[in-house]
Formats: sequence, structure tokens, C-alpha cells
Amino acid sequence: MIHGIEVPDPYRWLEDIDSDETRAWIEAQNRVTFGYLEKVPARRRIRERMTVLWDYEKYGIPFKRAGRYFYTYNDGLRNQPLLLWLEGPDGEPRTLLDPNTLSEDGTVALTGYDVSEDGRLLAYGVSAAGSDWQEWRVRVVETGEDLPDHLRWIKFTAAAWTHDNVGFYYSRFDEPRGEALKEANYYQKLYYHRVGDPQDADTLVYKRDDEKEWRFHGQVTEDGRILVVTVTRGTYPENQVLYMDLAGGGVEELVTGFQNKYRFISNDGGVFYFLTDMDAPMGRVVAMDTGGPGEVREVVPETGDALGSVSMVNNQFLAVHLHDAHSLVTVYSETGERLWAVEQPGMGTVTGFTGRKTDTEAYYHYTDFTRPGSIHRIDLVERTNTVYREPKLGFDPGGYVTEQVFYPSRDGTRVPMYLTYKRGVEPRADNPCYLYGYGGFNISITPFFNVRNLVWMEMGGLLCVANLRGGAEYGKAWHDQGIKLAKQNVFDDFIAAAEHLIEEGYTSTPRLAVSGRSNGGLLVGACLAQRPELFGAAVPAVGVMDLLRFERFTVGWGWTSDYGSVDDPDEFRALLAYSPYHNLKPARYPPTMVTTADHDDRVYPAHSFKFAAALQHAQRGGAPALIRVDTKAGHGLGKPTAKVIDEYTDELAFIVAALGLEAEP
Repeated sequence: MIHGIEVPDPYRWLEDIDSDETRAWIEAQNRVTFGYLEKVPARRRIRERMTVLWDYEKYGIPFKRAGRYFYTYNDGLRNQPLLLWLEGPDGEPRTLLDPNTLSEDGTVALTGYDVSEDGRLLAYGVSAAGSDWQEWRVRVVETGEDLPDHLRWIKFTAAAWTHDNVGFYYSRFDEPRGEALKEANYYQKLYYHRVGDPQDADTLVYKRDDEKEWRFHGQVTEDGRILVVTVTRGTYPENQVLYMDLAGGGVEELVTGFQNKYRFISNDGGVFYFLTDMDAPMGRVVAMDTGGPGEVREVVPETGDALGSVSMVNNQFLAVHLHDAHSLVTVYSETGERLWAVEQPGMGTVTGFTGRKTDTEAYYHYTDFTRPGSIHRIDLVERTNTVYREPKLGFDPGGYVTEQVFYPSRDGTRVPMYLTYKRGVEPRADNPCYLYGYGGFNISITPFFNVRNLVWMEMGGLLCVANLRGGAEYGKAWHDQGIKLAKQNVFDDFIAAAEHLIEEGYTSTPRLAVSGRSNGGLLVGACLAQRPELFGAAVPAVGVMDLLRFERFTVGWGWTSDYGSVDDPDEFRALLAYSPYHNLKPARYPPTMVTTADHDDRVYPAHSFKFAAALQHAQRGGAPALIRVDTKAGHGLGKPTAKVIDEYTDELAFIVAALGLEAEP
């Protein structure tokens, strides 16, 4: 009974994921699912083509410390990328860390790292079997030798080195008292670790015993003088800012109240630069003097496009705006004067700009739906933009077309959607179509490359990516229109995307597959419950399916920023109205394959277990209702290449079978 309403929960027992009953259920479900997939004739051919296309170079964005450059690199099919370093940008790469040697099956991943100011020491974190939990160590760059340092119970943090190269700041939780993969994570604390000391000797820098939901991210300014501490609550975009003079003194408050978003960019002594949405829902850059808290000076004004990220290099601001969900890069002077635009190859996504304030060069990553990531170098003095690293490909990106369309949602809101397909494909009702969405947590779904999508398009399929409300594609208002009591807007946007594709003749219901991950898994689950007749197949992955109990597991409590809380009567009624698990009724559902993993400590796997069990009970047609449970895997963090290829192969094989397609990639 919740707020006077009786809510059945017949599959609560599946929340005990390690019980004998649940393990037996998982094994039985996987036997059925993999038995089904093994009978799909296209599965072998899909895996073979997926493997061939996956075999290309993948480069991380370089960053520099004391003349040494560091970046990740995968030469093709390695389960985990290497961490490389070189003397100078054109030096000979040397392997600093190979995560593939840390486990036989590639399930230990490098999940965080930073290098000391003198380029001599690497602090790095690894995660096992896809868990968010990390263990951190320290390695000597020159020799590759690990020092005795071993830090545990760490997640959602980075290492921030002091400029004396003696130690670094990081955040961690207390050791869990119960089940580490299930227990809610509260009371994160900020520590300082001195290299060579045991973890129990680390210095506690800041904690808040009265605020169990607060998290702390420490960042040492480039001049080495100040520790900037960003304080967040779960997934709320609004934050607070604290700071500490490293020459002496305690932690001071600069921005309080969780009223707006503040992302630290750089500083000029006591003057801090932030990207903020304060009085600017599309974002702007402001300067704030620590000597006069609350006194804000605008530097780069708000524009009609959402400001996604800003870096400061060569005393200039490199701003990445989103224009209809793709990146535009503009360089501004320190006083906010627009200097020049950095041209890109197409409608794509730009991330990076890892240079520092005193550097004259910066590196960034570009990708889109048909081009894997390439690394570019811009010279801020000469105003040049050149390719630094680019993979050789086993296909021609020019053989594909990306277009952007706009369609009305249920309330008339204009929503953008990308369509990408093989050149020559024309709108037809029998076109196979893969519709993907997310719609939440202020996350923008910009153009991205995925080998799964390429294999799909080689088979003649259309890739459709809808930019739903709940994201940040159009700033704060776009996010706010898709959260809490307005969350139904997100589902309406996705349903309208499917209806638009059908009405405009791009595809038809029997040939329309829908998919999404995490919050996108919730999206697919909710839309499946609301409009089962609209889709030809569904693959909800690692989704939040029980909206009445999500707050009880791991970091689920932090998602109230978007979902609201069961404790609030109005928000409870909204959650109950769309919670996928609670809204399945006896009906003819399309072929559906739910996917999750046994070590998912982000979205607890019981969400998918309970939804799949309820779907199987509610299914009144002959279509399969399956669940695929991966082992030694988590929410997706650090998943080895072999497991990703297996998962994507099975997803496409299921869709091919569900839509009645012949796969000839």
C-alpha cells in the first residue's frame, strides 16, 4: 500500500539476485533465449561482419603533462584499450598500461586516470566485471612499475594531483556493510592521498554528515594554488561550488543553494570562470571573483544554441554549442570577443579540447553516424585545424547519407530526428527501421558511430535517432519539459517519432524495431506498455523498469532529479502511471528481448528481471518475450570488445528474426 493505493508486486522475489530461486530463474531464461538465438540463421553472418568492421583503430584524446603526451589506443579487436605515452606529440608511443593483462577474459577495465604535473606518476582506477566500484593504484610512467598504493571503495571520482607531485585528491564511500552491488551509496567523502601511504592514513578534506546525498569532485587549478570542489546531488544538473586555498586555510563556500549549473573552466588567480545556466537557460560563460562571492561578470553571452562545454586554451575560450543536436565549435577571446569558428566535416559530435590555459594547441575528438572517431589538433595561434590521428576503415563513409527531419509531438512540440541509411535507399513501407532514443538526465544524444548500426545499415536498414525532451539538446527548458510530472512528454516524443516514420512512408509497424539503454530502456519499456501495437520488435536494455522501488538500490536514489520520488504523492501517481513493470496488461506484445547483466550496480538487474517476468505473464500473442542476462558484466562500463560484439550480434539477430528479414550484410 503506497499513499492509499494497493500496488501488486508479484515478482519481488527476483530482487534477491543471488538467491537459489533467482539464479535458477536466470539460468532457465538464458537457456530459452540463447536457444532461440542459436536458431536464427543470420546470427553467424552478423557476428562475422560485426567482427570485421570492428577491427579498426580507436584513439583517445591526448593530453600533455611536462612535455609527455598520454592517450588510449585500441588497434582493433583488443578487449580493452591500451594507455600509451610518448615524448612530444610525434614521439614513439610506449605502452604505460595494458588492462588486457589484468584478467584472462578482458573484464577488468581502466576506468579513470590522471598524471602528475611532472609527468612522472600515473594514478589510475580499474573496474572488474562492469561494476562502478573502482580500485586505484599509482604507477611510475618511465618504468611501468606499480607502487604499493591501493585505494578501494571508490566510484564517481577522478584524481586531482597537487603541483608538488606528492599526492592527489579523490572521493570515496565507506566500505559497504551489506551487498556491495545492491546497497545504496550515501555519504561520499573527499580525501587527500599522499603517494606511498596506506589508504587508512589518507587525510579527510571534506564531508557532510548532515547531507547523505552530496558528492564531491575535487579539481586543482592549473596554477596549483586552489582546490575547486564541485558539490552535486545525484543526477541533478544544479550544483554548489566550494574552494580551498592550498597554501593554507579551510574549505570556503562560493556558490550555494543548488539553484543553477556551474561547471568550472579555469581561473585567473582568484577569478574563476564558469559555464553556467544562471539567468541563461542556453548557457553562458561568467567570471566570479572569490574575493566577492555573488558578484558575477558575463564573459561569453548566451546564444540561441545550447552551450555544452567550454575549455580555456591559450587564454581563449573554446566553446562547443549544440545546434539542432550537433556540435558547433567557436573560439572566443578572454574578454568574450568571437574570434573564429572551427569547421567540422559534417553534422557530428565534438568532445575534448584537452589543452591548458598556457598551451597554444588543443586536441579534440570528432565523430558522426558514419565516421568513427578521429583526433584533431587545433593551433590557437595559427588558427589551423588538422587531423592528428585517424583510423583506416574497412568501409566507405561516403556510401551513407544522414539527414535531419523534424516532427510534431503530441503537444505540438517540434522534435528533431536523425535518419541515416545506405545511399540509394528510398522511403518504403517495407524498409527495416531501427529507432533509438534516450530522453533524460540532461544528456544530449548527438551523432555517434556504432558498428552495430553500420551492420544494420549495410543490410538496408534505416537508423533513426530521436532527440527527445529530457535531454539538453535545447538547453534547460528542453530538459525540464521531460522530467518528473512532465516525464510523459518523453514517451509521447518517442511514440510520435515512430508514428512519423510510418506516416511518411519510411517504414511500417511490422518492420519497426525500437531500442534504448538505461533510461532509454525505461523509455522503450514504457512505450511498449502504452502502445504495444505500434512496434514490430523491442529491445529494452539495462532499463529502469520498476519506478516505485528504484530509489532503494545502489545509486537509484540520485535519479529523483528526473523521475521524482515515491515519497511525494503527486510524483508517485505520475511514476505509477508510466512505470513499465506496473503497466503491463494482458495484450499482444511485439517480439521483445530484454537485456541486462548480473553485475550491473548502476541499474540493479532486478528491474529487468521483474519486467521480463511480468511481460511473459502478460503476453497474449505468440511473439517471444525473452531476457538475455550477461555474466561478469555491468551497466556497460569497460565491457570488453568480445562481449560487446556478442551483445550487439544477438540484438541484431533477434531483430532480424522478429521483423522477418534476411540478413545478407
